[in-house]
Amino acid sequence: MTQKSYASALGTVRRHAFIAVMTGTMLASWSAGVHAADQLNIYNWGEYINPEVLKKFEDETKIKVNLATYSSNEEMLAKIQGGATGYDIVFPSVHMQDIMAKLDLLQKTDINQYEGFKNIDPSFLRTKSDTKGEYCLPYAWGSVGIMYNRKILGKDITGWHDLLATVKEKKLKFTLLDDMREVLAVGLILNGNTINSTDPKQLQQSADTIIAMKPQVAAFTYDSRPLVQSGDVAAAHFFVGSMVDVFGNQKDLGYVIPEEGATMYQEDMCVLKSAPNKDNAVKFMQFYTRPEVAALNVSQQTNGTPNVPARALTPDRIKNSTEINPTAETMKRLQIFEDLGANLRQVDRVWTRVKTAQ
Repeated sequence: MTQKSYASALGTVRRHAFIAVMTGTMLASWSAGVHAADQLNIYNWGEYINPEVLKKFEDETKIKVNLATYSSNEEMLAKIQGGATGYDIVFPSVHMQDIMAKLDLLQKTDINQYEGFKNIDPSFLRTKSDTKGEYCLPYAWGSVGIMYNRKILGKDITGWHDLLATVKEKKLKFTLLDDMREVLAVGLILNGNTINSTDPKQLQQSADTIIAMKPQVAAFTYDSRPLVQSGDVAAAHFFVGSMVDVFGNQKDLGYVIPEEGATMYQEDMCVLKSAPNKDNAVKFMQFYTRPEVAALNVSQQTNGTPNVPARALTPDRIKNSTEINPTAETMKRLQIFEDLGANLRQVDRVWTRVKTAQ
């Protein structure tokens, strides 16, 4: 598929991200001609890397790390396609990595030939475009489940049906992510369908399921963790990273991977073909294969890591958490998003129906 047609297939979500990004401030200090050989420019999700990891890399290599952040795959892609220059490393989700590969945006790094790559669990080579790890390094992963306040609910919950019954009975509210595919995935799972379905009937059925929830939905938002902590809402559709809050208040807070099933995410570390500091970018990828480095990141992030020996180096609360490190049986209930290509348009139309329904 050509770059033009592929970009079109990303739909309204990406167009909105593009408008938001292009009205923001461009990183002038990263413009052409300013880059020094001792710099590395990382573009990552907000709060998705431990600052101590960056400091350790700087201390060891004397390479100055500049960090910029984004809030969605679509925002990141829109900015890069919109002409932003200077970024070296990005962290796309698996399906976005496949999109970026088709758009010829990623640099081959041969990271799989580096000795430290032996630490990576081969099951995390999930992309269709990079099955051997010749381009990107598996970075972090986790589930998307339900963070909840057991003090408000009066109980622990097991999944979506349990949550819905409880909030209806007690006249409580919960939040859903402001994320098209994540929310529709909940509806698809509850109706026994794959999260990557593009069947019109199944998508409409998913929309009906989510719309039926809306009287109990306080908001579609990413900013829900403080609301659950304060008890303003009983629960939130959220990422396993919320375990950082659960560890801080285990008496009142919990996180569950729904018994009905859930999505999982995985981000990979990739070097852009346009990167001005490719050598430094590869050095950082090699640095991150070290178990103690990956463990340092996970200890602050409370995500899972594809780096097998790193898992044993994490604090006990993380190492022993079945929410962060699910059992093999639970893993069977997790699904990961795939690139839908042009079919993303019909998903976007269904999402618009969900958001506008009264």
